[in-house]
Amino acid sequence: MTIAPLSPDALLDRLTETVHGLRRPDGGSVRVLLDGAAAARPDRWADGLVDRLQRLSRPVLRVSAWDFLKPASVRLERGRTDPDAFYDDWLDAGTLVREVLAPAAVGKPVLPTFWDVATDRATRAARVDLPPGGVLLVDGPLLLGRGLPAELEVHVALSAGALRRQTPDDEAWTLPAYARYVDEVDPESLAEIVVLADHPDRPALKVADAS
Repeated sequence: MTIAPLSPDALLDRLTETVHGLRRPDGGSVRVLLDGAAAARPDRWADGLVDRLQRLSRPVLRVSAWDFLKPASVRLERGRTDPDAFYDDWLDAGTLVREVLAPAAVGKPVLPTFWDVATDRATRAARVDLPPGGVLLVDGPLLLGRGLPAELEVHVALSAGALRRQTPDDEAWTLPAYARYVDEVDPESLAEIVVLADHPDRPALKVADAS
């Protein structure tokens, strides 16, 4: 593996080129997972991809995994700051597959949001159509290793030190969950693309050496 340092714009251009080159033979939407800890800002890269893909006239919909969390009665059963609960119990992966990832693959309308954490109620959002050949971007933490179906997996990586420094004090309780994720899932080994984001203004791509 080699490291290719790039400016943020150049890195987004490379990601856009890769995503734009993907097509499903059945005409369904290409599903892209942008995985990373909150401090790694996978949402930043998702926003940049939306902008660039739209400029290429590619239909695109961005969905945040934070809008597909379980109700508080389940999510917080072990307490508000339990790292194992954050790892195991927060994301409603079943609903994300059933309402977003599975229908997108066959050209059916998808649910853009599901659960409002602030009100602890369903959002009752209207379903959204993605035209044939569209792109569905799903960003959020701890997405890989769950069997979420996708055509491309991107992991935005932070070293342990950078993650610790960039995580706000009131979210430091999540750090053991991310350490467990690295140990049990090793997301860098699963993702087709790894963005090294210790320095947000000087990211890099981790790429395979040519054989």
